[in-house]
Amino acid sequence: MATKRDYYEILGIDKSASADDIKKAYRKMAIKYHPDKNPDDPSAEDKFKEAAEAYDVLSDVNKKARYDQYGHAGMGGAAGGGYGAGGPSMDDIFSQFGDIFGEESPFGSFFNRGQGGGGGQRQRVRRGSDLRIKLKLNLQEIANGSEKKIKVKRHVTCNTCGGNGSKNGAAVQTCSTCQGTGQTRKVVNTMLGQMVSTSTCQTCNGEGKIVTDRCETCFGEGRVLEEDVIPIKIPAGVAEGIQLSVGGKGNVPPRGGVAGDLLIVVEEEEDVDLKRDGSNVVYDLHVTFPDAALGTSIEVPTIDGRARITLEPGTQSGKILRLKGKGIKELNGYGRGDQLIHVNVWTPRTLSSDERATLEKLRQSPNFQPKPNKGDKGFFEKMKDFFHG
Repeated sequence: MATKRDYYEILGIDKSASADDIKKAYRKMAIKYHPDKNPDDPSAEDKFKEAAEAYDVLSDVNKKARYDQYGHAGMGGAAGGGYGAGGPSMDDIFSQFGDIFGEESPFGSFFNRGQGGGGGQRQRVRRGSDLRIKLKLNLQEIANGSEKKIKVKRHVTCNTCGGNGSKNGAAVQTCSTCQGTGQTRKVVNTMLGQMVSTSTCQTCNGEGKIVTDRCETCFGEGRVLEEDVIPIKIPAGVAEGIQLSVGGKGNVPPRGGVAGDLLIVVEEEEDVDLKRDGSNVVYDLHVTFPDAALGTSIEVPTIDGRARITLEPGTQSGKILRLKGKGIKELNGYGRGDQLIHVNVWTPRTLSSDERATLEKLRQSPNFQPKPNKGDKGFFEKMKDFFHG
């Protein structure tokens, strides 16, 4: 399988490019590689689709942020910028970005191809609005991934009229102004000759059809509001603020078209014991002085339950223990982080008279005098070894 090219490289821009710069770069690539302008170049369509996929991601604030942080891996099932696994189809591109040049621009005619690929008019496919929800996940669900069923209210196609908004689905007629295309044509004289531009039909508002008698269920909307239960799969390794999408589970538009997407924004629930640090989790372990001096076996919480660890005699406060592979799975990857256990030797704040007397006897004992080894590393050196070594 070929490696995906960097989206910024495809459009010839850098990460600091503004929204206008991104749009201009895509417009340039779309004109250059449009299949109608390159009938003898079989690779032009692939480059055209590649540019559309890059623009779809970089023109969306949330998708761009996810891509900037995680690259292609962060796009998950929407690696094609929200398109199917095979990437965008030409119909996808024309319906979604067909008006990027403006309806009155001469180049707008490039995006009004016939269904069979010819030069006739093509009715734009309308797309419904997206739904956005927040989903709280605990550390275990984030670490291992999970499956959820989400209950949402969304506009779905009216079953009575089949989505066209007319009584019994039959009280509808083709718009006589645009002949059902949803668009009107206009010839523009330019220095290059005559160019045909299109604009939305004002009679039918681009729908291509006119309802003569409204459906009594949806009152002519062609859609109704219903509660829907949607199963979703949460990949392991997601983080606070990451946005996942389920295609076609948003609202359908009035009187026909394709549904928008369901957008799920991840929120992390704080764990009582464990703290997340990237793909690692950190646990602060407090032990008594006798346990640190004599050594002991002790249970600690992990993402997958409890685990028993051994403290060697003479364990120093600040020592960091590592439980390999007990952290969080990498997002769309094969690795997994570790659990880091930060040992803190607990110093009692209050003492009984007997406890005080015992410690006074030990105060001057040679073995109780601090004698750090030259090879002992400080806290920052230890953290550097664990996180970067």
